[in-house]
Amino acid sequence: MTNLLKQLLDTRPWLLADGATGTNLFAAGLQSGDAPEMWNIDPAQSEKVHDLNRSFVDAGSDIILTNTFGGNRYRLKLHNAQDRVEELNVAAARLARKAADSVDRPVIVAGSMGPTGEIFEPIGPLSIDAGTKAFAEQAQALAAGGADVLWIETISSIEELTAAITGAGTTGLPIVCTLSFDTNGRTMMGITPGQIAALMQSMEPHPVGYGANCGTGAAELVMAILHMRTAKGETDVLVAKSNCGIPQFKDGEIVYSGTPELMADYAGLVFDAGARIIGGCCGTTPEHVRAMRQALEAHLPGPVPSVDLVTERLGKISAGAGQLDSGAPLGERQRERRRGRDRRRGSGPDADGGANGDDTPRF
Repeated sequence: MTNLLKQLLDTRPWLLADGATGTNLFAAGLQSGDAPEMWNIDPAQSEKVHDLNRSFVDAGSDIILTNTFGGNRYRLKLHNAQDRVEELNVAAARLARKAADSVDRPVIVAGSMGPTGEIFEPIGPLSIDAGTKAFAEQAQALAAGGADVLWIETISSIEELTAAITGAGTTGLPIVCTLSFDTNGRTMMGITPGQIAALMQSMEPHPVGYGANCGTGAAELVMAILHMRTAKGETDVLVAKSNCGIPQFKDGEIVYSGTPELMADYAGLVFDAGARIIGGCCGTTPEHVRAMRQALEAHLPGPVPSVDLVTERLGKISAGAGQLDSGAPLGERQRERRRGRDRRRGSGPDADGGANGDDTPRF
């Protein structure tokens, strides 16, 4: 199977991903509370999804995500569409594929896979096995529709990350995954960027890239990438998709404060921080993406940005996000999971025989 993502990463210093899906579909008429995924099969609306995909391609994106952030059966159940996972995801991948193939350069179609919205065991009721089956169902439909990569995003817990990667791995497609970190520099479930980078070394299948998306603004996201840089493997590819500034409630709707100039500045800084796949999340329009493309093409690589430089150029950061970590040990539950994985592989300190081996929506 051809791995277009790896081919491009082997020949390019950076790749540009796209921007927001939900924000731009709301601007096109999507109503609050409606499932964006239903637009993929609506004859009156599917062209708008294709047009959004194409607008990011025209703005310079090397990677475009499908309109399937909530395309797993648990999220679709909220709209009584849990039995339409295959139909909705195949349709979305085909729409993105059409846009990607309409230009004379390689554009990667990434199948967006967001969280289930459920809490996983042991805190909540959803088992990793059940979550894995749901993610596998979605992943296989995205693959059938023509996705090149499976893009797991806005995850908060290790349990859900494990289920998503395992489910996506049933397709054999390359995997990218990003988590969302809040103003305390942690995911909603308390995981730090450095811990995630350390954990990725033992994930199977190993993602081609991983990083951060969404969060609370460009400055905080750059800090998350700086955290990951301290703990990542030598060949790991970091991914950054920041919100377009800070969300603000204005005239009855949510708007984002980030200008094209700010997002262009962010693109250069996050590249110097270590990210090789760079895009935008909530609030990011094709105009912002175009500015990011121009900035990256003109960018001269600089030193790793300091906290002071990040705050000067992109805005304030919280105390929690500003404290760099280097992958501090995970909790006992996470360590036990890694020991169990080592035993299954026949390596690690707990392997048989005692041998010591080498050890929320994307709007």
